[in-house]
Amino acid sequence: MSRGQLRIYLGAAPGVGKTFAALEEARRRCERGTDVVIGLVETHGRPHTAELLDGLEILPRRTAAGIGELDVDALLARAPAVAIVDELAHANAPGSRNDRRWQDVDELLDAGIDVISTVNVQDLASLGDVVAQITGVPQGESVPDEVVRRADQVELADITPEALRRRMVHGNVYPPEKVGPALANYFRVGNLTALREIALLWLADKVEDQLEQYREAQHITATWESRERVVVALSGGDEGDTLIRRAARIAARSGGADLKAVYVASGDGLTSARSARNLARQRNLVEDLGGSYHQVVGRTIPNALLEFARGVNATQLVLGASRRGRFAQMLSRGVGVTTTASSGKIDVHLVSHERVATVKRARGGRGVIGGGRRGLGIALALLGIPALCMALLPVHEELSLTTMILIVLTAVLGLTLTGGMWPALLGALSGSLLLNYFFTEPYNTLKVHDQEQLIALAIFVALALGGAGVVNLSASRARLAARASTEAQTLATLAGSVLRGGSRVEDLLEQLRETFSLESATLLERTEAGAGPAERQDPRLWRVVACAGEGCASPGTAENDLPISDDLALALRGHTLEAADRRIAQAFAMHAAAALERERLERQAAAVQRLTDTDKLRTALLAAVSHDLRTPLASARVAVTSLRSTGDLFTPEQRDELLEAAETSLARLTSLVDNLLDMSRLQAGVLGANPVPVALDDAVPWALDEIGDAAAAVRLDVAPDLPEVRADPGLLQRILVNVVANALRFSPEGEPPLVIAGRHGDLVELRVVDRGPGVPDESREMMFTPFQRLGDRDNTSGVGLGLALSRGLAEAMGGSLVAEATPGGGLTMVLALPQVEEKGTE
Repeated sequence: MSRGQLRIYLGAAPGVGKTFAALEEARRRCERGTDVVIGLVETHGRPHTAELLDGLEILPRRTAAGIGELDVDALLARAPAVAIVDELAHANAPGSRNDRRWQDVDELLDAGIDVISTVNVQDLASLGDVVAQITGVPQGESVPDEVVRRADQVELADITPEALRRRMVHGNVYPPEKVGPALANYFRVGNLTALREIALLWLADKVEDQLEQYREAQHITATWESRERVVVALSGGDEGDTLIRRAARIAARSGGADLKAVYVASGDGLTSARSARNLARQRNLVEDLGGSYHQVVGRTIPNALLEFARGVNATQLVLGASRRGRFAQMLSRGVGVTTTASSGKIDVHLVSHERVATVKRARGGRGVIGGGRRGLGIALALLGIPALCMALLPVHEELSLTTMILIVLTAVLGLTLTGGMWPALLGALSGSLLLNYFFTEPYNTLKVHDQEQLIALAIFVALALGGAGVVNLSASRARLAARASTEAQTLATLAGSVLRGGSRVEDLLEQLRETFSLESATLLERTEAGAGPAERQDPRLWRVVACAGEGCASPGTAENDLPISDDLALALRGHTLEAADRRIAQAFAMHAAAALERERLERQAAAVQRLTDTDKLRTALLAAVSHDLRTPLASARVAVTSLRSTGDLFTPEQRDELLEAAETSLARLTSLVDNLLDMSRLQAGVLGANPVPVALDDAVPWALDEIGDAAAAVRLDVAPDLPEVRADPGLLQRILVNVVANALRFSPEGEPPLVIAGRHGDLVELRVVDRGPGVPDESREMMFTPFQRLGDRDNTSGVGLGLALSRGLAEAMGGSLVAEATPGGGLTMVLALPQVEEKGTE
């Protein structure tokens, strides 16, 4: 069964029309004859949205903790072609089969059901803190970005901030009494504009990923100027810093274009230690400026640069002006000119710098004879040697043959240094013939009468060819050294990525793909053993663990099949790697296998850690029971025993005092046991909440009454017109009792705590403010750890479960409990709970 398709409507803020658009799509599909079922839709009382439900099949909701939730089992049994499931980021009620609704949707997709859902940009996990900073409203629900990125379609439900505010004024989003405060807080024009920009940018990244997948699938290498991308080429020289900053300014002026730095580790030259240090520094600079660093291997620098630039769909390429002298530029065009001539639609910037034509190249063809040098050597052999011999003709009677042979031999050795073996051979042959023709008797013939002159010519040819052989051997060894240096640089880059944290399997595969300009790199794991050589061709025997680019189903179908172990293989597609490159790729493969093993061990360690935490909790519970519960139990037992054995000896007042002591001890014992049991249920995830509409102006006085006379001085500022919150009354009362009692305990005399409540966006916040000693910033989260009293060893004050339990109860009701510093000194506990009318966002 094929997996279902997920379509998501993304919005910048509540009320932009995500659910409306999803229901319109549902009706269109119904009209085309598609089997569509409404799994769950939140209309929030919006009449235009509710009208679209008419005529559609609506699945009854499942009740969990008093809340209507998506009935996954019923929807799977119904098995429609398309299901509408609103609010993908919704947190399910306690007791549900999954914690989050997106996990429910995953089950539907695995069953082959297409799903249409909605998400607000504030619900994306990576953007929650950004949205909270802009709007001042913390986000209680979230969905991992990867879930939305995996969606087959993401459509933006977008309107302008002004249009959304008009929609609110007309009563199409919130009830009339909520419109004014909403427009003055969350729905300010600046907030909505910022959220809209965030949504557009996030969706642009998603579209970019889809475009890259399409280009890879269609093997498109031409540059599409859909988005500006600036690539800066580094050579390892000191001028790289200047080039990077210049490229960063170009990217900034292009509207925040992507910045990528690339270094071509070519096989035609060596890289010095100084260049390696420069590249390490420049990599840090690129990353500080928001760019990314890449290293690729190429035979020629221009081709490698352009191949990389086209691979990342770059629109601009930044190069440094040539550092070579004028004579060298006359002999060959150089990297800049060659790259510009072949760049096509990519704009090339040649940036001048302070080291133009003043410094030797950090790497290049020193000791390695390339095509340009060989061509120059041949030209000099054909033209230079004859010209030299013609220049010696007027003085041949004054010079001996030996002297002229030494002069020509010096020129031939110069040819070997310039062009290598073949120009030297050509120069030696032409030189020997010209010397024989012009300078040996009989002149102007190729005959030699003098045996000594014949021997001299033979020695000349031998020395010339020997010199050429030495130069050729030197060039060959230089090439081997250059290749070894290139491999070392690539492996050093790989090691640096691992040390920097880029050790995820996908990151390593992507780096490998970029390094060798491959179409894809796929890590495959054997699922079952096969027979014969055909097993590496059979996709049924392998599964894809991770891939970069368009993966392949089996290692045998790729141009490069790199076995890692009996059960792991790395498949590389694009072109066949040379033997030296395969050695580097094998190193990547081993790192990828190690990263895969590490990820699996980390998951196992996380599972073990959960078991360890549970064991620690049990140990702490036993310690608490053995010590902290003993005192009230002993007090109650003494009081009851005294009354039974010697009750006639006590006066009525003494008898009442003993009964009161027993009652107080038993009440305290009951409270401690309740806290311990509830904390155990929270840790086990089985504590159920039954949220109902609750008015805070009623709930707070109840909690203060339970605390007793000590709470009489607490100051209250809870407006009666605050919206009701969705909470479990019993759990809410326990939270308030714990928090207010804690504030009373640390408040100085004459400065009682203040309890104040107000609305903040879609939440109602209740703040308990005290003027006590406060808690250091680094210790605030420790207060919410079970059995933690910040160093207080006085067990008569409790077992340290109050705040930990309170936070757990708040989160079980869909709220939060955090600690903040009170301005001027003290601590403020902030309890945030969702409003009744605006529990969701659509």
